[in-house]
Amino acid sequence: MNLLGLEIGGTKLQIVVGDGSAKIIDRRRLIIDRARRGGGIREQIREALAELIPEAKPSAIGVGFGGPVDWKTGVICRSHQIEGWAEFKLRDWLQTLSGLPVCVDNDANTATFGEALHGAGVGLNPVFYVTLGSGVGGGLVVDGQIYHGATPGEAEIGHVRLDREGTIVESRCSGWAVDAKIRQLQIVEPDSLLAKLTANTAGGQARYLAPALQKGDAAAARILAETAGDLAFGLSQVVHLFHPEIIVLGGGLSLVGEPLRAAVEGALRLFIMEAFAPGPQVRLASLGEDAVPVGALELAKIR
Repeated sequence: MNLLGLEIGGTKLQIVVGDGSAKIIDRRRLIIDRARRGGGIREQIREALAELIPEAKPSAIGVGFGGPVDWKTGVICRSHQIEGWAEFKLRDWLQTLSGLPVCVDNDANTATFGEALHGAGVGLNPVFYVTLGSGVGGGLVVDGQIYHGATPGEAEIGHVRLDREGTIVESRCSGWAVDAKIRQLQIVEPDSLLAKLTANTAGGQARYLAPALQKGDAAAARILAETAGDLAFGLSQVVHLFHPEIIVLGGGLSLVGEPLRAAVEGALRLFIMEAFAPGPQVRLASLGEDAVPVGALELAKIR
Protein backbone atom coordinates (compact mmCIF):
# COMPACT_ATOMS: atom_id res chain seq x y z
CA MET A 1 0.00 0.00 0.00
CA ASN A 2 1.37 3.35 -1.06
CA LEU A 3 0.30 6.70 0.36
CA LEU A 4 0.99 10.35 -0.46
CA GLY A 5 2.01 12.94 2.12
CA LEU A 6 2.06 16.69 1.45
CA GLU A 7 3.72 19.47 3.42
CA ILE A 8 2.52 22.94 2.41
CA GLY A 9 4.57 25.56 4.23
CA GLY A 10 5.64 29.17 3.97
CA THR A 11 8.88 28.49 2.14
CA LYS A 12 8.74 24.93 0.81
CA LEU A 13 6.41 22.32 -0.60
CA GLN A 14 7.16 18.65 -0.05
CA ILE A 15 5.26 15.80 -1.65
CA VAL A 16 6.31 12.29 -0.64
CA VAL A 17 5.34 8.74 -1.46
CA GLY A 18 5.37 6.39 1.51
CA ASP A 19 4.47 2.81 2.32
CA GLY A 20 2.05 1.51 4.92
CA SER A 21 4.59 1.99 7.72
CA ALA A 22 5.03 5.68 6.78
CA LYS A 23 8.49 5.07 5.33
CA ILE A 24 9.29 7.61 2.61
CA ILE A 25 10.23 5.97 -0.68
CA ASP A 26 10.05 8.93 -3.09
CA ARG A 27 10.02 12.69 -2.71
CA ARG A 28 9.52 16.00 -4.51
CA ARG A 29 10.82 19.11 -2.72
CA LEU A 30 9.85 22.43 -4.29
CA ILE A 31 10.58 26.03 -3.33
CA ILE A 32 7.56 28.28 -2.91
CA ASP A 33 7.37 31.60 -4.74
CA ARG A 34 5.43 33.79 -2.31
CA ALA A 35 4.62 36.27 -5.08
CA ARG A 36 2.52 33.60 -6.82
CA ARG A 37 0.37 33.23 -3.71
CA GLY A 38 -1.74 30.17 -2.98
CA GLY A 39 -2.67 29.69 -6.63
CA GLY A 40 0.97 29.20 -7.56
CA ILE A 41 1.40 26.53 -4.90
CA ARG A 42 -1.70 24.72 -6.08
CA GLU A 43 -0.30 24.67 -9.59
CA GLN A 44 2.92 23.10 -8.27
CA ILE A 45 0.83 20.47 -6.47
CA ARG A 46 -1.23 19.78 -9.58
CA GLU A 47 1.89 19.20 -11.68
CA ALA A 48 3.56 16.96 -9.09
CA LEU A 49 0.48 14.81 -8.52
CA ALA A 50 0.03 14.34 -12.26
CA GLU A 51 3.49 12.73 -12.25
CA LEU A 52 3.40 10.83 -8.95
CA ILE A 53 -0.09 9.32 -8.84
CA PRO A 54 0.24 7.20 -12.01
CA GLU A 55 3.64 5.96 -10.81
CA ALA A 56 2.89 5.30 -7.13
CA LYS A 57 -0.81 4.41 -7.33
CA PRO A 58 -1.47 5.68 -3.78
CA SER A 59 -4.61 4.80 -1.86
CA ALA A 60 -4.96 8.07 0.09
CA ILE A 61 -3.41 11.50 0.71
CA GLY A 62 -2.52 13.21 3.98
CA VAL A 63 -1.66 16.92 4.18
CA GLY A 64 0.08 19.10 6.74
CA PHE A 65 -0.75 22.75 6.02
CA GLY A 66 1.11 25.78 7.36
CA GLY A 67 -1.73 27.63 9.05
CA PRO A 68 -5.02 27.17 10.89
CA VAL A 69 -7.19 24.43 9.41
CA ASP A 70 -10.67 23.12 10.09
CA TRP A 71 -9.42 19.54 10.32
CA LYS A 72 -12.94 18.11 10.17
CA THR A 73 -13.76 19.67 6.79
CA GLY A 74 -10.29 20.28 5.33
CA VAL A 75 -11.03 23.98 4.84
CA ILE A 76 -8.07 26.35 5.28
CA CYS A 77 -8.77 29.24 7.63
CA ARG A 78 -5.75 31.22 6.44
CA SER A 79 -2.00 31.14 5.97
CA HIS A 80 0.02 33.56 8.07
CA GLN A 81 2.79 33.61 5.43
CA ILE A 82 1.16 33.18 2.01
CA GLU A 83 -1.84 35.04 0.60
CA GLY A 84 -4.52 33.22 -1.36
CA TRP A 85 -5.51 30.43 1.03
CA ALA A 86 -8.29 31.97 3.16
CA GLU A 87 -11.38 29.71 3.29
CA PHE A 88 -9.98 27.47 0.55
CA LYS A 89 -11.53 23.98 0.50
CA LEU A 90 -8.24 22.11 0.24
CA ARG A 91 -9.57 18.64 1.02
CA ASP A 92 -12.33 18.88 -1.57
CA TRP A 93 -9.96 20.31 -4.19
CA LEU A 94 -7.43 17.52 -3.68
CA GLN A 95 -10.09 14.82 -3.71
CA THR A 96 -11.44 16.13 -7.00
CA LEU A 97 -7.95 16.43 -8.43
CA SER A 98 -6.75 12.99 -7.36
CA GLY A 99 -9.87 10.87 -6.96
CA LEU A 100 -8.51 9.76 -3.58
CA PRO A 101 -9.60 10.19 0.05
CA VAL A 102 -7.77 13.12 1.69
CA CYS A 103 -7.11 14.16 5.29
CA VAL A 104 -5.88 17.71 6.04
CA ASP A 105 -4.46 19.05 9.29
CA ASN A 106 -2.23 21.86 10.47
CA ASP A 107 1.45 21.26 9.68
CA ALA A 108 2.59 21.52 13.30
CA ASN A 109 -0.07 19.00 14.38
CA THR A 110 1.08 16.78 11.54
CA ALA A 111 4.76 17.09 12.49
CA THR A 112 3.90 16.31 16.10
CA PHE A 113 2.12 13.17 14.92
CA GLY A 114 5.21 12.14 12.95
CA GLU A 115 7.63 12.76 15.82
CA ALA A 116 5.35 11.08 18.37
CA LEU A 117 4.92 7.89 16.32
CA HIS A 118 8.28 7.66 14.53
CA GLY A 119 10.68 10.23 15.97
CA ALA A 120 11.96 11.79 19.19
CA GLY A 121 8.68 11.23 21.04
CA VAL A 122 8.40 7.49 20.59
CA GLY A 123 7.52 5.86 23.93
CA LEU A 124 6.70 9.18 25.64
CA ASN A 125 3.29 10.68 26.41
CA PRO A 126 2.06 13.39 26.04
CA VAL A 127 4.31 14.79 23.30
CA PHE A 128 4.46 18.52 22.58
CA TYR A 129 6.22 19.68 19.43
CA VAL A 130 7.23 23.21 18.46
CA THR A 131 8.35 24.01 14.94
CA LEU A 132 10.70 26.95 14.51
CA GLY A 133 10.52 27.84 10.85
CA SER A 134 9.28 30.83 8.90
CA GLY A 135 6.68 30.95 11.66
CA VAL A 136 6.32 29.15 14.98
CA GLY A 137 3.74 26.42 15.40
CA GLY A 138 2.96 23.74 17.92
CA GLY A 139 1.15 20.47 18.35
CA LEU A 140 0.15 18.08 21.11
CA VAL A 141 -0.25 14.31 20.82
CA VAL A 142 -1.93 12.51 23.72
CA ASP A 143 -2.24 8.72 23.82
CA GLY A 144 -1.13 8.49 20.20
CA GLN A 145 -3.76 10.93 18.90
CA ILE A 146 -3.54 14.57 17.83
CA TYR A 147 -5.24 16.76 20.41
CA HIS A 148 -7.79 19.04 18.77
CA GLY A 149 -9.58 21.67 20.78
CA ALA A 150 -12.43 23.73 19.40
CA THR A 151 -12.13 24.35 15.66
CA PRO A 152 -9.70 25.20 14.10
CA GLY A 153 -7.91 23.23 16.80
CA GLU A 154 -4.23 24.13 16.67
CA ALA A 155 -1.83 24.47 19.60
CA GLU A 156 -0.78 27.96 18.49
CA ILE A 157 2.32 28.37 20.68
CA GLY A 158 3.62 30.90 18.14
CA HIS A 159 0.79 33.27 19.04
CA VAL A 160 1.18 32.99 22.81
CA ARG A 161 1.87 36.49 24.11
CA LEU A 162 5.09 37.31 25.89
CA ASP A 163 3.76 40.62 27.24
CA ARG A 164 0.62 42.74 27.37
CA GLU A 165 1.77 44.87 24.46
CA GLY A 166 1.20 42.03 22.00
CA THR A 167 4.70 40.59 21.51
CA ILE A 168 4.21 36.95 20.57
CA VAL A 169 6.53 33.96 20.52
CA GLU A 170 6.59 33.93 16.71
CA SER A 171 7.76 37.54 16.53
CA ARG A 172 10.78 36.66 18.69
CA CYS A 173 11.62 33.03 17.96
CA SER A 174 10.82 32.24 14.33
CA GLY A 175 13.56 31.81 11.76
CA TRP A 176 12.49 35.10 10.19
CA ALA A 177 12.68 36.83 13.60
CA VAL A 178 16.23 35.58 14.12
CA ASP A 179 17.11 36.71 10.58
CA ALA A 180 15.91 40.19 11.54
CA LYS A 181 17.98 40.19 14.73
CA ILE A 182 21.08 39.30 12.73
CA ARG A 183 20.37 42.02 10.15
CA GLN A 184 20.19 44.51 13.01
CA LEU A 185 23.46 43.09 14.31
CA GLN A 186 25.09 43.91 10.97
CA ILE A 187 24.28 47.57 11.68
CA VAL A 188 25.16 47.84 15.37
CA GLU A 189 28.00 45.30 15.61
CA PRO A 190 29.44 44.95 12.10
CA ASP A 191 32.71 43.58 13.45
CA SER A 192 31.11 40.56 15.12
CA LEU A 193 31.77 37.23 13.47
CA LEU A 194 28.06 36.58 12.89
CA ALA A 195 27.66 39.95 11.16
CA LYS A 196 30.65 39.22 8.94
CA LEU A 197 29.42 35.74 8.04
CA THR A 198 26.06 37.12 6.94
CA ALA A 199 27.23 40.39 5.37
CA ASN A 200 26.47 39.34 1.80
CA THR A 201 23.33 37.30 2.40
CA ALA A 202 19.91 38.35 1.14
CA GLY A 203 17.99 36.15 3.58
CA GLY A 204 18.25 33.07 5.78
CA GLN A 205 20.83 34.65 8.08
CA ALA A 206 19.82 32.33 10.93
CA ARG A 207 21.59 29.42 9.26
CA TYR A 208 24.91 31.06 10.17
CA LEU A 209 24.10 31.08 13.88
CA ALA A 210 25.48 27.57 14.46
CA PRO A 211 28.91 28.13 12.84
CA ALA A 212 29.26 31.45 14.69
CA LEU A 213 28.45 29.73 17.97
CA GLN A 214 31.02 27.02 17.25
CA LYS A 215 33.67 29.73 16.94
CA GLY A 216 32.66 31.33 20.23
CA ASP A 217 31.10 34.50 18.83
CA ALA A 218 29.64 36.53 21.70
CA ALA A 219 26.97 38.18 19.56
CA ALA A 220 25.73 34.79 18.35
CA ALA A 221 25.64 33.53 21.94
CA ARG A 222 23.58 36.56 22.97
CA ILE A 223 21.04 36.05 20.17
CA LEU A 224 20.79 32.36 21.06
CA ALA A 225 20.19 33.16 24.73
CA GLU A 226 17.53 35.77 23.91
CA THR A 227 15.72 33.45 21.51
CA ALA A 228 15.90 30.42 23.81
CA GLY A 229 14.73 32.47 26.78
CA ASP A 230 11.70 33.82 24.94
CA LEU A 231 10.82 30.37 23.62
CA ALA A 232 11.19 28.78 27.05
CA PHE A 233 8.95 31.43 28.61
CA GLY A 234 6.25 30.63 26.07
CA LEU A 235 6.72 26.89 26.54
CA SER A 236 6.35 27.25 30.30
CA GLN A 237 2.67 27.99 29.67
CA VAL A 238 2.43 24.66 27.83
CA VAL A 239 4.07 22.84 30.74
CA HIS A 240 1.74 24.35 33.32
CA LEU A 241 -1.36 23.55 31.27
CA PHE A 242 -0.61 20.17 29.66
CA HIS A 243 2.40 18.64 31.46
CA PRO A 244 3.99 16.98 28.42
CA GLU A 245 6.56 14.29 29.10
CA ILE A 246 8.67 15.67 26.26
CA ILE A 247 8.99 18.87 24.25
CA VAL A 248 10.43 18.35 20.78
CA LEU A 249 12.14 21.22 18.93
CA GLY A 250 11.81 21.08 15.15
CA GLY A 251 11.88 23.32 12.09
CA GLY A 252 14.78 25.02 10.37
CA LEU A 253 16.00 26.91 13.43
CA SER A 254 16.32 23.65 15.37
CA LEU A 255 19.27 22.84 13.07
CA VAL A 256 21.31 25.05 15.40
CA GLY A 257 21.32 21.79 17.32
CA GLU A 258 22.51 21.04 20.84
CA PRO A 259 23.28 24.67 21.82
CA LEU A 260 19.64 25.59 21.19
CA ARG A 261 18.26 22.49 22.90
CA ALA A 262 20.40 22.99 26.00
CA ALA A 263 19.60 26.70 26.18
CA VAL A 264 15.84 26.09 25.97
CA GLU A 265 15.95 23.30 28.53
CA GLY A 266 17.99 25.41 30.94
CA ALA A 267 15.78 28.48 30.58
CA LEU A 268 12.58 26.44 30.87
CA ARG A 269 13.56 25.28 34.34
CA LEU A 270 13.60 28.91 35.47
CA PHE A 271 9.99 29.47 34.42
CA ILE A 272 8.13 26.42 35.74
CA MET A 273 6.83 25.94 39.25
CA GLU A 274 8.99 23.95 41.63
CA ALA A 275 6.48 21.12 41.90
CA PHE A 276 7.08 20.31 38.21
CA ALA A 277 10.88 20.31 38.44
CA PRO A 278 12.94 19.32 36.56
CA GLY A 279 10.28 19.64 33.87
CA PRO A 280 9.81 17.75 30.61
CA GLN A 281 12.63 16.40 28.53
CA VAL A 282 13.64 18.71 25.70
CA ARG A 283 14.87 16.95 22.57
CA LEU A 284 15.64 17.89 19.01
CA ALA A 285 13.34 16.49 16.37
CA SER A 286 14.84 13.30 15.00
CA LEU A 287 12.91 13.29 11.72
CA GLY A 288 14.24 16.69 10.61
CA GLU A 289 12.52 17.86 7.43
CA ASP A 290 10.60 14.59 7.32
CA ALA A 291 8.47 15.32 10.41
CA VAL A 292 5.54 16.83 8.50
CA PRO A 293 5.66 14.39 5.54
CA VAL A 294 5.84 11.35 7.83
CA GLY A 295 2.99 12.71 9.91
CA ALA A 296 1.04 13.35 6.72
CA LEU A 297 1.52 9.73 5.71
CA GLU A 298 0.10 8.70 9.08
CA LEU A 299 -2.87 11.02 8.48
CA ALA A 300 -3.44 9.31 5.15
CA LYS A 301 -3.64 5.96 6.93
CA ILE A 302 -6.50 7.10 9.17
CA ARG A 303 -8.05 9.64 6.72
